[in-house]
Amino acid sequence: MDVALLTNPAARAGAHTGSAMRAAERLRAAGIRVSIISGGSAAESSALLRAALEVGVDAVMVAGGDGTVSLAIQELAGSAVPLGIVPTGTGNDLATSLGIRDLDADAAADAVISGRTRTIDLARVTRPDGSTVLYGTVLASGFDSKVNDRANRMTWPRGHLRYTIAILAEFVRLRGIPFEVELDLDSGVTERVSGDHVMATVGNGRTYGGGIPICPDADLEDGLLDVTLVRPAGRLRLLRLLPRVYRGTHTSIAQVSTFRVRAAQLSSPGVTAYADGDPLGPLPLSIDVAPSALRVFTA
Repeated sequence: MDVALLTNPAARAGAHTGSAMRAAERLRAAGIRVSIISGGSAAESSALLRAALEVGVDAVMVAGGDGTVSLAIQELAGSAVPLGIVPTGTGNDLATSLGIRDLDADAAADAVISGRTRTIDLARVTRPDGSTVLYGTVLASGFDSKVNDRANRMTWPRGHLRYTIAILAEFVRLRGIPFEVELDLDSGVTERVSGDHVMATVGNGRTYGGGIPICPDADLEDGLLDVTLVRPAGRLRLLRLLPRVYRGTHTSIAQVSTFRVRAAQLSSPGVTAYADGDPLGPLPLSIDVAPSALRVFTA
């Protein structure tokens, strides 16, 4: 078996290096051939991964966070080549949803060695110019995308605590933003929602930001996306909502609306959307589900 292992030099200040090497050593001890590839930029990493796939590999592993995993998703979607993840980034939400714990190189390698796989959905974003990009976790827009902006500018702390601090810092500037949302519901009905919202998220997976269950009922294999909309309610009331967001019990709050959809269109002036922790670009954007698009190794 031949495995290409893609590493991200920027992931968690070098923590990726030890975890990636440990995973590689464990794979080699099991008789698996491992080629390590590492680009100096996202574009170079993608090009190196494409070259490895053209030569021919049986599987791909990624040592990094959701952003690095996203590079591999773009190349592997729709193919039979499975993806393994060594979670070493700031946010590792897709790996966690597959049962691989933060920095657990042994479990990541063992999933490949055992050959345990499943096929999951992805979400597909279409920009106004017609270009598309796929994501595995959650698309954030509004308050949570501003949190991503701030978290990405921060150099300390590492891990999910960075998102917690960014949330608190952005909370003091919280305000409603005018959104236009069109939802193609699972029932076949189209629903339109207009007005001020704090945020609008579209989840393929349950969590973002290192484990925040913003779409707690999302299922990676149900052929649907979960939308969570939050309306303004005053800072004090929303502050009380935050602990419930972390517990995944916020969906019963009056200001929170949830939908299960096949597609969604989001529009709001001046709002940048993020997915898998990286910026996708300004709204408007259209999102639909790509069913059974990615084969992945699981713990």
